[in-house]
Amino acid sequence: MNGRAVLLLAAGLLTLLAGCRQEVVAPVAADPVAELTAFRARKDAFFRTSPQSPFQAEPKVAFSPLKYFPPDPGWIYRSKLEPDPNPRVVAIRDTQGEQREATIIGTVGFAREGRTHSLTVYRMAGPVPGSYHYSLWFTDLTTGKETYEVGRYLDFLKDEDPDYVYTLDFNLTYNPYCAYSPAYSCPIPRKEDHLDLAVTAGEKKWHE
Repeated sequence: MNGRAVLLLAAGLLTLLAGCRQEVVAPVAADPVAELTAFRARKDAFFRTSPQSPFQAEPKVAFSPLKYFPPDPGWIYRSKLEPDPNPRVVAIRDTQGEQREATIIGTVGFAREGRTHSLTVYRMAGPVPGSYHYSLWFTDLTTGKETYEVGRYLDFLKDEDPDYVYTLDFNLTYNPYCAYSPAYSCPIPRKEDHLDLAVTAGEKKWHE
């Protein structure tokens, strides 16, 4: 995995989606399976012990290890950003019934099962006025079954080079903090963000 190209399961970047943040360093190594396994162990340790863990927010929730599909390099793709010629603002509903604005800046695509699929890249306001962060989120045929019923996320580190090739690593798909604690509110994927396939990679539903 190219550390600059990956869709990071953000940590240290303080990805802020209204409190839905991850603060563990994502895997960057020649052996992605070994690094992903180690990364997941580090994330469990962070969630178990850190004061910033969603499990420590009031009301506190008892921690148990997160659940994942097995690491699968077959779920790693490379794609360019296809910019939207007319970036538009859309309303995004969150898990507490509020709405926020996001700008659609384009899509990234990949091919699987003989079909081409795409994910929308959203730009949202950051914690500092004039700052932004980028993200992808989606539902798929596992949503509400093996995976969290709201959907899953991938973080996106945008490069200014229009020819830059991104790595889409679905092994890094994660649940937002609202999957663990009612203290958090997180954006809900739109119906346009549905993938008509089973993404059997990344994080599973934490609780049954």
